Amino acid sequence: MNLSNHFLIAMPTTHDPVFGGSVVYLCEHNERGALGIVINKPTDITIDSLLERLELKLEIHAFSGQPVMFGGPVQDDRGFVLHSPEGNRFSSMLRITDEIAFTTSRDILEALASGSGPSRVLVSIGYAGWNPGQLEQEIGRNGWLTVAAKPDVIFDLPIAERYSAAIKLLGFDPLMLSSESGHA
Repeated sequence: MNLSNHFLIAMPTTHDPVFGGSVVYLCEHNERGALGIVINKPTDITIDSLLERLELKLEIHAFSGQPVMFGGPVQDDRGFVLHSPEGNRFSSMLRITDEIAFTTSRDILEALASGSGPSRVLVSIGYAGWNPGQLEQEIGRNGWLTVAAKPDVIFDLPIAERYSAAIKLLGFDPLMLSSESGHA
């Protein structure tokens, strides 16, 4: 089961301080584990202030004021960017679909600052990672719901609406689910 390009939606009963209420976009899921970005937990850092810290001046203001997300607890001192692919021009870009790519290199931030970057972006600090088999165990213990991802939820919706929009993609009300595993 490959869950790349899926949303992991924290069960409504999850009270974990890191992942409670989270929607994670899975960039990669394979035998080596899984890597994703939380798409609905803003930090108090904006893209323009992040670029300023990196001594990059924002030339266009399309992203001015847009918050940087808390992408997850792993490498929370590094930037990670979900974006529209628009060509394979970034040095460490992983094309996930025709509409979503993942880049970790500084060149994408330089492109954003100069106005030549992708038109759709979500910048995060840190990522969510799972060792081989760990995510499958968490799903098996009813920790996460999964559904195929939609780019508009990541890039177009206000942050406060992303969790409920991801839940609507499931087609049922997860509050009707039990967090307990049953045995017949």
